[in-house]
Amino acid sequence: MTAMVNVHEAKTHLSRLLERAHSGEEIILAKAGKPYARLMPLAPRERRRLGQLAGLELGPEFFEPLPEEELAAWEGAYSGE
Repeated sequence: MTAMVNVHEAKTHLSRLLERAHSGEEIILAKAGKPYARLMPLAPRERRRLGQLAGLELGPEFFEPLPEEELAAWEGAYSGE
């Protein structure tokens, strides 16, 4: 269900409108009787999975200094050639 609410009413009853939107209702905010913005619930976020890199082993080469060209690129001195 969609409801249209003018800005003055929205400012007065923002907490109530937020609860309605959180419950799944879509609310159109109107300015001078014209639709202006939409207040709607956010999609639920997926929880992040921990441990995705468990068991990953880095070889000793990972800890070696970078070659001068690559180091220059990381420091913003890359010429593009």
